Amino acid sequence: MPEMEVELLAAALRQDSADLGLYANVLSTNLADSLPPGTVRVKRRRSLAERVAGREGSVAELDVAIGEQRLSLRTDPGRVACEICHEVRGIVLSRRQVGLDEWIDALAQSLADAAVTSARAREAIERFLA
Repeated sequence: MPEMEVELLAAALRQDSADLGLYANVLSTNLADSLPPGTVRVKRRRSLAERVAGREGSVAELDVAIGEQRLSLRTDPGRVACEICHEVRGIVLSRRQVGLDEWIDALAQSLADAAVTSARAREAIERFLA
């Protein structure tokens, strides 16, 4: 995928990142719907009011595994922690804490790399760029 398209994808992924809770919910839904099963894991935090109302709650953790890279996003009210791991057969070989912008860039690059060989990854990119 050309570098310009990766930058466009990163910009699309950054959209609405000012509201971290909303951003994590939208991103997790779009990725889970677009990527193969098992690629995206989402853990949610539900308040008592959300349970009573039957809502699914806010995203507490989002893990995206693409190839040998695992990208993790953890949210707490008002803050976010991002991590990029190099993982081979379930064993983490390296782990780095990064800022949200670097995490989004890494996600965009991972999706672009996967799109070369995967139709579902290409569909995910098209969904974000639409």
